Amino acid sequence: ELMTHLSSPPPKGYEKKRGKLLAPYIPQIQGVDPSLQIDNRIQASSQAVLPGSKHNKSRAANTRDERFRSDLHTEAVQAALAKYKERKMPMPSKRRSVLVQSSVEACTPPDTSSASEDEGSLRRQGRLATSTPYQGHSHPAVEHWFNRVIQGSSTSSSASSTSSHPGGRIVTNTSAHAALNANAAATALADLMAHTQLDNHSAPPDVTGLSERSSVHAERSQVASVRGVSRNYNHQTSVMETADGVPVNSRVSNKIQQLLNTLKRPKRPPLREFFVDDFEELLDVQQPDPNQPKPEGQQMSPLEGESLGVVTNWPPSLPAALQRWGTTQPKSPCLTALDNAGKPVYTLTYGKLWTRSQKLAYTLLNKLSSRNEPLLMPGDRVALVFPNNDPVMFMVAFYGCLLAELVPVPIEVPLTRKDAGSQQIGFLLGSCGVTLALTTDACQKGLPKAQTGEVATFKGWPRLLWFVTDGKHVVKPPKDWHPPVREASNDIAYIEYKTSKEGSTMGITVSHSAMLAHCHSLTQACGYTEAETITNVLDFKREAGLWHGVLTSVMNRMHVISIPYSLMKVNPLSWIQKVHTYKARVAVVKSRDMHWSLLAQRDQRDISLGSLRMLVVADGANPWSISSCDAFLNVFQARGLRPEVICPCASSSEAMTVAIRRPPEMGVPPPGKAVLSMGGLSHGVIRVDTEEKLSVLTVQDVGQAMPGAMVCVVRVEGTPYLCQTDEVGEICVSSGSTGVAYYGLPGMTKNVFETVPVTSSGIPISDRPFTRTSLLGFVGPDSLVFIVGKMDGLMVVSGRRHNADDVVATALAVEPMKFVYRGRIAVFSVSVLHDERIVVVAEQRPDASEEDSFQWMSRVLQAIDSIHQVGVYCLALVPANTLPKAPLGGIHISETKQRFLEGALHPCNVLMCPHTCVTNLPKPRQKQPEVGPASMIVGNLVAGKRIAQACGRDVGQLEDNDQARKFLYIQDVLQWRAQATPDHPLFLVLNAKGTVASTASCLQLHKRAERVAAALMGRLNTGDHVALVYPPGIDLIATFYGCLYAGCVPVTVRPPHPQNLATTLPTVKMIVEVSKSVCILTTQAIMKLLKSKEAAAAVDVKSWPMVLDTDDLPRKKSPQMYKPPTPEMLAYLDFSVSTTGILAGVKMSHAATSALCRSIKLQCELYPSRQIAICLDPYCGLGFALWCLCSVYAGHQSILVPPLELESNASLWLAAVSQYKVRVTFCSYSVMEMCTKGLGSQTEALRLRNVNLSCVRTCMVVAEERPRIALTQSFSKIFKDLGLSPRAVSTTFGCRVNVAICLQPNRLGKLAEQGTAGPDPTTVYVDMRALRHDRVRLVERGSPHSLPLMESGKILPGVKVIIANTETKGPLGDSHLGEVWVSSPHNATGYYTVYGEEALHADHFNTKLSFGDTQTVWARTGYLGFLRRTELTDASGERHDALYVVGSLDETLELRGMRYHPIDIETSVIRSHKSIAECAVFTWTNLLVVVVELEGSEQEALDLVALVTNVVLEEHYLIVGVVVVVDPGVIPINSRGEKQRMHLRDGFLADQLDPIYVAYNM
Repeated sequence: ELMTHLSSPPPKGYEKKRGKLLAPYIPQIQGVDPSLQIDNRIQASSQAVLPGSKHNKSRAANTRDERFRSDLHTEAVQAALAKYKERKMPMPSKRRSVLVQSSVEACTPPDTSSASEDEGSLRRQGRLATSTPYQGHSHPAVEHWFNRVIQGSSTSSSASSTSSHPGGRIVTNTSAHAALNANAAATALADLMAHTQLDNHSAPPDVTGLSERSSVHAERSQVASVRGVSRNYNHQTSVMETADGVPVNSRVSNKIQQLLNTLKRPKRPPLREFFVDDFEELLDVQQPDPNQPKPEGQQMSPLEGESLGVVTNWPPSLPAALQRWGTTQPKSPCLTALDNAGKPVYTLTYGKLWTRSQKLAYTLLNKLSSRNEPLLMPGDRVALVFPNNDPVMFMVAFYGCLLAELVPVPIEVPLTRKDAGSQQIGFLLGSCGVTLALTTDACQKGLPKAQTGEVATFKGWPRLLWFVTDGKHVVKPPKDWHPPVREASNDIAYIEYKTSKEGSTMGITVSHSAMLAHCHSLTQACGYTEAETITNVLDFKREAGLWHGVLTSVMNRMHVISIPYSLMKVNPLSWIQKVHTYKARVAVVKSRDMHWSLLAQRDQRDISLGSLRMLVVADGANPWSISSCDAFLNVFQARGLRPEVICPCASSSEAMTVAIRRPPEMGVPPPGKAVLSMGGLSHGVIRVDTEEKLSVLTVQDVGQAMPGAMVCVVRVEGTPYLCQTDEVGEICVSSGSTGVAYYGLPGMTKNVFETVPVTSSGIPISDRPFTRTSLLGFVGPDSLVFIVGKMDGLMVVSGRRHNADDVVATALAVEPMKFVYRGRIAVFSVSVLHDERIVVVAEQRPDASEEDSFQWMSRVLQAIDSIHQVGVYCLALVPANTLPKAPLGGIHISETKQRFLEGALHPCNVLMCPHTCVTNLPKPRQKQPEVGPASMIVGNLVAGKRIAQACGRDVGQLEDNDQARKFLYIQDVLQWRAQATPDHPLFLVLNAKGTVASTASCLQLHKRAERVAAALMGRLNTGDHVALVYPPGIDLIATFYGCLYAGCVPVTVRPPHPQNLATTLPTVKMIVEVSKSVCILTTQAIMKLLKSKEAAAAVDVKSWPMVLDTDDLPRKKSPQMYKPPTPEMLAYLDFSVSTTGILAGVKMSHAATSALCRSIKLQCELYPSRQIAICLDPYCGLGFALWCLCSVYAGHQSILVPPLELESNASLWLAAVSQYKVRVTFCSYSVMEMCTKGLGSQTEALRLRNVNLSCVRTCMVVAEERPRIALTQSFSKIFKDLGLSPRAVSTTFGCRVNVAICLQPNRLGKLAEQGTAGPDPTTVYVDMRALRHDRVRLVERGSPHSLPLMESGKILPGVKVIIANTETKGPLGDSHLGEVWVSSPHNATGYYTVYGEEALHADHFNTKLSFGDTQTVWARTGYLGFLRRTELTDASGERHDALYVVGSLDETLELRGMRYHPIDIETSVIRSHKSIAECAVFTWTNLLVVVVELEGSEQEALDLVALVTNVVLEEHYLIVGVVVVVDPGVIPINSRGEKQRMHLRDGFLADQLDPIYVAYNM
């Protein structure tokens, strides 16, 4: 450990060494006491410092950056950051396994001495933020703090982590304490420690004090458990928060609190105007700032290059030049190739080039044939696939093709089948009709092979024949054969590939005449003379490397020393050594090569660059080329480099060389330098900046226009108007030496190669077409061309332009500079919500810790915000060496962007800042004062709309010929059936194997009920409440009727799960207590469980009421049956846990019970000869009624399938339906899901087992939610193969106030002819945006923002439904969204205390309209929905009114003044990535929290953050506050298959989810 090492007295010479070690890590900040700087700034921990010493040894391998930075820029960034008080941002938390130590080679063990175990993210020794200004603080105290940190031995690992214990004491250790007491230093400390997470919370909140609430924190499995938290519409009273929304004792909450604090900063200035996005939700559109700079100069006049000089004896074409030198100067050297050690391997002479090219030309034209036809004809395209270290073979192949009049298409060597961008190259080859690829023997051997031994076909590539150019197949032409050497024509000479911003690859065609003219103008501009020596470091296949090193060189018989990229990687100085060795006059390099050589230059003393007359900087148009040039000159001026020989140039694939600074002997004006305001540039205006030192861009000129060319600058968008002189635009060139077209793309060719620039009055400036260069710039003084960026890197964010390269430069200048691995950063923009958003992706060093990363990221955000005045939408860090690379180093930007959007980037750190970036959200909705209910009705009448109400058939008119209606009480019906049809089978229960577990006939059930009644009557009083805790089966039904016989009130309770007592038992306990049960009836096994040792750990087992087991009751008849005095008496209590985690019990009277059974019987046409199959839980709601009541009332036989058994046998229910030929069956969504997921792939196996579902007329899904269309449709689709009719599946709807409002039986039986059953359920599409405003707007299927809604079923007989306004309680019109109110004889009579909210309004059960029909008593369902009259008619010839349920009011999220249904957001999120298995959303202190279950590898976890944020912004106009990625199965689901979002929220706030990753969006 560095810490212990430092506390011993330092050895001699140590100070000096340490100063050296730390120097690279310590930025020089103005105004800081220098003594503070070196001595007392220890950076991070041992890991951050020690590797420095290793680096010095292996400089060549490790410290080289692929990019370079200007010191000027670095200072600007330092200063910009110093302006910020570093704000504390919540650090994302991450599960251990996700802390990918990126690349094995540099993996260091984590510094666990200071890692807090519960944090899930590595902690570091107190680290000091680098860019905080310390002025104004008293130094001694700060120094004291530094020294303590340095000398603290390893025992003081928590010097910077105060842990807050449940008791709330803050424990700090003494060394931190002393510093904290020094008052003056306290603020400095706060800043210094800004990113050293001081709050390291230990245990989750202590909840021992809340005995009944202990279930709150553990609900994770599939059980209904109970939140001991009152339902709060305003979220003021939840356990986890104090009144002002500051959370208590929870780490997650603290982070969110930090997040809220960072979000309280004022946003960017508000925007005024809007544009209409097809609806009232108006997205803000950026209005130009009236104070923004506007161009003020004159219209620019086109710039003419000097005229092309006439050269005597100039060859008529390039092959002619080759012929001349090959025959007259055969010994003259043309090209020298080097190996990776820098040794010359081979020198190609002009004679050799001429003869070898001829041989190849002859062979290609004459020796390759297919079906006796020559394979190639003049003008055919041929791919050239040559590695970068073999320029000789490439040159032979290139000239061989030219001599054979074939068109070479040079491309990269594909290394794997999945190279970045390789597929696009394949498209290019396909569109060019390439059938033959030339390559070298060595290269061919290295290509991936198929099983046959042939070269594999790469993804997206056409079938190619591979021909080896240095093999035995190349033959010598006969004496009389001569290649046709013609004058340069307008035919295509070669095709150069180029990759666009979007990643597509185009081929740029260059004609023979353009190729010749370009060589001519380059020769003139560079003053090339015959037989000069030139070193070329660039890729010889394209752009400047090809123009200088392969074409122009042959024109002038020059000698090229070609330096391969692989040699540069090993020895960055190689090109300088070769200039020295060969006394080269010209060198062609990129800024990168100059930068690399600087890092290694101190190893070389005896080299001289005095021979150079021209150093061509091919990427002179890059914003950072100037700093490379300056730094290079600083170092090498002493080695003979003259300043004036540095010649930056600008070029593009389309226009070839655009401008180049001339060598000094041409007598040109001195070079120019411009310091431009970034702010001005972002508005496209050139302002030379004087006062603002921070956000400036320094650019150098790229010289004058090329000879024979005309250059102008035009507007970037729209008509190509000429720019004003102080305006930035796209440079356009008109000359004979530009590319001609994009091969096979006439439309794009017209736009780019045939632009006609016009004056402000619209008059073309010339009759020649211009080529757009995709370079952005302006013409400065002395007719010098300046480039400030490229179209490819242009990002237009809310109307302002930013250049990707500038943003990269800023990010690279952020401390610690070495943080980014080899300077690999990609910056691009993605379009989200009608604007571009900036994404920065960087490779982080292998040894970076979590804290390092987070600290660097927050600084980058601040630096970019400060210097470019633009927010970064997403900043992602990926492990070293994982970004897709372009062929010669560099990052493949479009591929990186593609991976980002597909969720395949696999970052190891992500920071999203949508809150700062997204400024064009619609204004929050202001609620209008409500229109009164009366005017609402009048309005509807005027509009011709009817009031939305509907009812089922009238019960009174329906003849019901069954005896059952004579009985008022359900228990009387059972006694009557036991006498009338004693042996008629009522129930049949199946076990997991599908065999009959138990049955009951009318008499058997009656007898068992009597035994229970006898046991109860001696012990209990009439009216006592009895909890029935049974597994699904006959016992449950028998004891239910036993209770009624004895005059007790039964309460059915789901038994606890033996494997999960901790979460399920408290729910049982709570229902028993809340229902005031005086006795529990159960089985022996469950009775043991209730009193077991394990149970005692979860609840107080001593406080159970009397527990009776009913397994072996004596055969006793009860003395006499209890007769209730009135049907209004309470029959049973129905307890259920709502999705918001609230336990609600409703009271069902005897009258309501009978009415419910009768309604269902009429709707489903149930009678004794029927069989129905039920796969539902029997404890509450409609499931209970169908399981325990309906068979007894209507006499049909129920086949009971406990849903729990499906977990071990998914096909149980459907096999039973098939075996018993059931026509009507009921299930829940969770059962349906189990079948689709578990059996989706097994329909064939089921068919072989003779499972046939064609018997099913109707399969009803029992639900208390919006119908799940996607699930029902996929269920129907999957089981169609087993004969399930597509019309069979339908939905039902019930809720607490009325368990059965809608049931949709399909037409069945003899009544179908009379048409009693309703029409098929209809589906409508509504606009999701209107829904947020509580409006229904019907749209066509497939229109944007459309949401399909399925009718919830046909309203039951005797049920009336109306839609009411939630606020005014007035009736609403047809197709208006409001609360569904219901009136029916089987409404429940009230809540039996809602736990935690005794005062829950009585008006839920008896409320009246404020206007219109003010007499009827309604119950409020708590669900939003609408009624819509359809074109269909029902049995009575009436038009059918369809009820659409949209969702529960309790669940809706109020965000930005609008109402959102969680399911809609969740559906979008699940669609956004294939690995998202499930999603749940909730809000917390106005932040939207999205929890996603990741079904995939954990490295995908961070990919989801951006995708989730994007999709919610795009589709819902909401900014996600927190994204939590968890394992599958973490989102709790209740027995009905509904998500328990409130339990999830409590688990999240109590930090119990064990998330893989938590991202806090800034």
